Amino acid sequence: MFIVMLKFADNRAEAGRHMDGHKAWIARGFEDGVFLVVGSLVPGLGGVVVAHATTRADLQARVEADPFVAENVVTAEILEIDPARADERLAFLLETPAAA
Repeated sequence: MFIVMLKFADNRAEAGRHMDGHKAWIARGFEDGVFLVVGSLVPGLGGVVVAHATTRADLQARVEADPFVAENVVTAEILEIDPARADERLAFLLETPAAA
């Protein structure tokens, strides 16, 4: 499981210009079953993605394809979590994904 921190960068003023592409990137992440949650860092610091069912390398490539990252609107930091315990509603996060 991964947490992707997307923090606003030098080109933050261009966010509006790349918003449609960023939203399409988010939609693809959900359609592909990789993104579980996306949201804003409060107050207005950027965004966060919770991802699973992927490898670090594949997630890195996916993150680099985000127009916000490609256009330096945000910088991305990927944090990997090895979940050891979860509420029963999130038990699927403890399952070992099948090899790709």
